[in-house]
Amino acid sequence: MAKSKVVAVVEELARPVVASLGMELVDVEYVKEGGRWYLRVFIDKPGGVTLDDCQAVSERLDPLLDETDPIPHSYHLEVSSPGVERPLKKPSDYERFAGRRVQLTTFTSLDGQKRFTGHLVGLVDQEVVLVTDDGRERRIPLAQVAQARLKATWS
Repeated sequence: MAKSKVVAVVEELARPVVASLGMELVDVEYVKEGGRWYLRVFIDKPGGVTLDDCQAVSERLDPLLDETDPIPHSYHLEVSSPGVERPLKKPSDYERFAGRRVQLTTFTSLDGQKRFTGHLVGLVDQEVVLVTDDGRERRIPLAQVAQARLKATWS
């Protein structure tokens, strides 16, 4: 099964499991590293997730994966927090994290630039509104965003 198909099947299985535990499914990755396959499920909730949260999701998701069997070979299941620099995946993420520092990468160059860092204003008319570090307001079409993530600020 293609990697994207595996991710789609796992997202469909994981979303209700994670929601039933009062958490949000942030992302699913299916990658090969060092000759081993990893299925990574990233979860979050207000205040952050605990090891017990990760264990609860893993214990409920594992039997569903065994039953559905979307991966025809051995792999390691990892359930964890997306971390302080979590990705922004859904349109609602751009509203939820308004005011936070973010880094965006676009599929194509916009005004000679593909990487933007600054404070997120929000999502308006399917455009990500960002005040970049040079103080300019940028409007980047959501469809052009290849990757977006929160950017940690250390005081």
